[in-house]
Amino acid sequence: AAAGTSTLAAPAIAQSRIEWKMVTTWPKNFPGQGTGAVRFANSVEAATEGRLKINVFAAGELVPPFESFDAVTRGAADLMHATPYYWPNKSKALMFYSTVPFGLTTGEQEAWMQYGGGQELWDKVLDPFGLKGFHAGSTGGQMGGWFNKEITGPGSVNGMKMRIPGLGGEALKKLGMTVVNLPGGEIFAALQSGAIDATEWVGPWNDLTFGFYKVAKYYYWPGMHEPGTQIEVTIDKKKLTSLPKDVRAILEACIYQENLKFTAEFNARNGASLQTLVQTHNVQLKRFPNDFLQAYGEKCGEVIQELRDGGDAVTKEVIESFLKARREQASWNRIAEQGFMNARLLDYKFPS
Repeated sequence: AAAGTSTLAAPAIAQSRIEWKMVTTWPKNFPGQGTGAVRFANSVEAATEGRLKINVFAAGELVPPFESFDAVTRGAADLMHATPYYWPNKSKALMFYSTVPFGLTTGEQEAWMQYGGGQELWDKVLDPFGLKGFHAGSTGGQMGGWFNKEITGPGSVNGMKMRIPGLGGEALKKLGMTVVNLPGGEIFAALQSGAIDATEWVGPWNDLTFGFYKVAKYYYWPGMHEPGTQIEVTIDKKKLTSLPKDVRAILEACIYQENLKFTAEFNARNGASLQTLVQTHNVQLKRFPNDFLQAYGEKCGEVIQELRDGGDAVTKEVIESFLKARREQASWNRIAEQGFMNARLLDYKFPS
């Protein structure tokens, strides 16, 4: 009888095991994004006790990085680990789910997503594609980018060629810049060869790993183009809803946990990495001049207004919801977060 029970149990266990393919837009094991994707997949397998196993494919292993969206919609993969502004050809509204220049910080974005209707509108954008999106971490505030020419004013970027995706790139086009979008693994060679004159990626931790300090002179701040860039785990909706209820609940809990871990890791590592860039590699930090930031902000506003007036009802709904959140969050954080940060910079004695 015992032998018979064992024989019957094995197929039942095998049948309950689900394997998914997750494509990513990141180089294999790239610190932060690549390692975060693997950490997330491992956490799901551990938490479900092997009932859901997610096999991770780095950029180019299953599909090219910028084909990840299509890979999920056509069934070549079950989910992707990416960032939504890579898919403006699917919907312009998706760019608002990565980051918006002069828009929301990471904390403000989370407030909009969870309590301001942001998630429900994202669902609305993705539903025609048969997808369900979740935020799975933020890089936090970013740097403005790597340049081989000094930026002395708005005219400095005219004729320059820069790798910069999303709404930030669209706004720079209005200042005369030529904008290209390259996956992370191709940026260094493009900058080294002169195919591009400048690039942004993320911030000190990621940028140190890529070695941009070897091929660019100046490291500019602040990163107004990306105040809190979000990572996505976006899943084939049919596959998600077909999961056993407890497995789906565990999966979503793991995404939320990764959202916290990913964000915390970037916040933890950027400071020390910035010191390494400056003190070990003699990187020159430069602040964008105010007249450039002012002109950039104006052009970003124009881009957003054009999208709002572009005739797509869902995009307009997303933008209006986003701008409402921006107004409300800015009115509070001018007093709270910004007030605290300004006070912390005052000259007073404090243990180092």
